[in-house]
Amino acid sequence: MRVLITYASAGAGHRRAAEAIYDYLKNNRKELALELVDILPFASRFFRFCYNSGYPFLVHYAIWLWGSFFWMTEFKPTRWLSRKSSFIVNYLGCRKFVRYLIKEDFDFIISTHFLNSELVANLKLRNKIRAKLVTVITDFGVHPFWVSKGTDIYIAASRATRDKLLNMGVPEEQIQDSGIPISSSFTRDKNRAQLAEKLGIAGNKFTVLLMTGSFGSGPLEEIAESLCACAQVQVLVVCAKNKKLFSRLQKKDLENVKTFGFVNNAEELMGVSDIIVTKPGGLSIAELLNMGLIPIFISAIPGQEQENINILAGYGVGCAPEGIKQIKALVVELKNDPQKLESFKENVIQAAKPSACREISSVIR
Repeated sequence: MRVLITYASAGAGHRRAAEAIYDYLKNNRKELALELVDILPFASRFFRFCYNSGYPFLVHYAIWLWGSFFWMTEFKPTRWLSRKSSFIVNYLGCRKFVRYLIKEDFDFIISTHFLNSELVANLKLRNKIRAKLVTVITDFGVHPFWVSKGTDIYIAASRATRDKLLNMGVPEEQIQDSGIPISSSFTRDKNRAQLAEKLGIAGNKFTVLLMTGSFGSGPLEEIAESLCACAQVQVLVVCAKNKKLFSRLQKKDLENVKTFGFVNNAEELMGVSDIIVTKPGGLSIAELLNMGLIPIFISAIPGQEQENINILAGYGVGCAPEGIKQIKALVVELKNDPQKLESFKENVIQAAKPSACREISSVIR
């Protein structure tokens, strides 16, 4: 059986989810012939530029415009027009990918991006391909672009995500609330003392991890400065690709603060931490839930990330303080109240869905 796992590399979350599925199937379903494919190399140069540069530009420099675009495409009276026009643009920009799908004739296609799912679903409705389509929704909310007639199975991040799909008219038998697939390295069975020694930090201190994705965005420097004087608190700051931030923090050499650049061991940093201050991206949330890490959310993007916060609040997970003073107060409160800390952690563990990859694998038969 031939299986395509496909994603769009605009944003690391869609790629990480696809890679997690691919790795699981490769290790556990030896009978499958697997392909892992990014749609963007198949797209036109202008289309790739818009996806790779347009979204980061909007969320960094014109967040109000991104919020307006998200609202317009979600708003029912304008949804049909935005959906129709976006499909035309997507189809014209990705005709090479469409030809690839028709030529390869896969048995199953697992998609972790709505763009890929829309194109596959359209080909199915036109009887151009015969593959079964599994759409993996990588946020806890559901933007209408995720829903395409012709999809066989939707993998929902949570029960609340499932309910949103039902409200959008998706039949119950087509929804499986397995969770967002993540790498098997994000597990709670870490030896904290050994990891702390490896990372060169204190293993017995209350630890706060500041990590906001590949751009190192948000007020990480200000938060680190606010927390560095807290007694018995150490702060780990992941600057990622933000070289200017890394350089400034290195020069400041704040007490009780350890600075990292771009890392590929996020699971180890999470394994030595008690709290994470992060952006509420879907994959990041799924990873921290599986690690049993208490989240404080900052710099939420209007639309999908704000919806992630709202849904998790219903599970008693996470909070979004309004400023740095509130973040510091919450960190100090949780450090000084082990019972409250443990209660928050229990909520996190209850919301985790560690078997997503295995449950997605069960669909392929």
